[in-house]
Amino acid sequence: MAKIHPFRGVMYSSEKFGKDLTDLVTQPYDKITDEMREEYYSRHPQNFIRVVLGRKFPSDDEYYNYYVRSAGYLQWWLEEKIMVSAEKPAIYAYHQVFEVEGQEVVRKGFVALAELEPPGKGVKAHEKTLAGPKADRLNLTRHIRAQVGHIFMLYSDPQKVADEAIESAIASREPDFIAKDWFGNEHRMWKITDENTIRTVQSALADKTLFIADGHHRYETAVNYWKECEGKGLVPEDGATEIFSNRMMTFVNMDDPGLVILPTHRVVHSVENFDVDRIISRAEKYFDIEKYAIITEGCVKGKFQEAMTKMEMLGEQGKHSFVFVPKNAKNYYLLTLKDERIMDEAIKDPVSADWKRLDVSILHKLLLEDILGIDAKALEEKRNLYYIREREKGFEYLEKDPKVQGVFYLNATKIEEVKKIASAGERMPQKSTDFYPKLLTGMVINKLRFK
Repeated sequence: MAKIHPFRGVMYSSEKFGKDLTDLVTQPYDKITDEMREEYYSRHPQNFIRVVLGRKFPSDDEYYNYYVRSAGYLQWWLEEKIMVSAEKPAIYAYHQVFEVEGQEVVRKGFVALAELEPPGKGVKAHEKTLAGPKADRLNLTRHIRAQVGHIFMLYSDPQKVADEAIESAIASREPDFIAKDWFGNEHRMWKITDENTIRTVQSALADKTLFIADGHHRYETAVNYWKECEGKGLVPEDGATEIFSNRMMTFVNMDDPGLVILPTHRVVHSVENFDVDRIISRAEKYFDIEKYAIITEGCVKGKFQEAMTKMEMLGEQGKHSFVFVPKNAKNYYLLTLKDERIMDEAIKDPVSADWKRLDVSILHKLLLEDILGIDAKALEEKRNLYYIREREKGFEYLEKDPKVQGVFYLNATKIEEVKKIASAGERMPQKSTDFYPKLLTGMVINKLRFK
C-alpha cells in the first residue's frame, strides 16, 4: 500500500532566480566527484552543493564540519528567501528530457511524500547498501532536518491513471522551473495544488507496490532517522505532512515508455597475475567464445561495434553475453554462457534462480570472482573495479590509466528482472542498474516540521 501525500516543497525563489535553475542544482550526492563539486561551487554562490555535499577541511571536528555548514547555509537561505516554502501542499510533476542512441526520450514522473515502511515490509528494494554512505546521510539529515535528495520509486500502472491526471493538470502550462544537468539533459518541474488531481493520484497509487529504483541508501537512512526521532521523543508539527515518518520521493510508472535502464560496464584494474590467455582459457569452461581479431588500426572500433551488436542481439534472445576488451588488445572477445545451469552449480547460496541468471551475477561470479579473484570483499573495498556508463570511457581508461587491464561490457538489466528480484526480497549485486538520467538535487526539497 502506497500512502502518498502532497507537501509544502521548498524551492529556489523564482523572483530572485527566474525559472532556470541550471546553475543552482546538482547531481545526486553519490554521483558528485571532487571535480564536479568544485565546478558547482564556482557556478553560483547559492548552488545547492553547499547543502548536499559541501567541502571538507583538515580543521573540521565534531563541532564544526561540513554538516554544520550545510545546516547554516540552508537556514540562511530560508531566512533570506533565497529558497521559499510553498504556501499550499502540492505534488510536483517532473519530466526529464534526454537522448538514447540519438532518439529523444521523455521520462515522466511526480514528486510527493510517501509514508515510510521498513524495507521488505511493503517497499521493495533490489540493491545492497553500505554502512558508510548511510552514516553520512544520517548525519546530514540530523543537522539540516530536511530531505534533499530524491528516492526514485517505481510502481506499475498499465492504465496510467496517475500519469493522465498529472498530464491533464499541466497540459496548458509552461514548467515552473527548468534546469540542465551535468550531461546536458533537461529537467522540467510543475507545481500542482489542484486537490482533485492530488486525490486521483493518491487513489491510483493506494494499492500499488513500490520498488526502489535508485536511492536505497537514502531510503534506509530515512527509516533510521524516523526511528531515531521517535526514540528521542521528537514530535512533528500538528497537521503537517512534512514529518519524519514521510519521505520525499519521485514516482515513475514502470509502464512509462521513457523509463530507461542503461548498463554499467566494469573496468578492471590492479589485478595480480592478470593474463589474457589464461583468462580466456579458463573462461572456455563456462562460455562459448568468439574472437574478433584487430588486424589494422582502422578496424579497432568497427570490430568493437560488431561484437557489441552481437552481444545485444544475444541479450534480446535471452542469452547471457559479455564483450571483453583487454589492454593493448589484438583481439576482442565475445563470451556467451553455455548453459544457465552452470550458475546453479556455481552459486550454492540460498538465492533464487532469477538472481543467478542476472547478467551481473554471472559476470561477477564466473569471470570477476572465480577467474580474476575479485571477491565480495574486494568489491566492497573498491579495490579492482571502476564502473562506467559510456562505452568510450572504457577506451579512455585503457589508454590513459596504467593500472587498467581490461573492460567487461554487458547488457542492461531489464525492468522485469528488477521487479522479480525486488518482489522476492532479494538484493542485486552492486551497480546492477543505472536508471538514466539521475534525479536532480535542489529543484525541490522537503523541510521537516517539528513542534
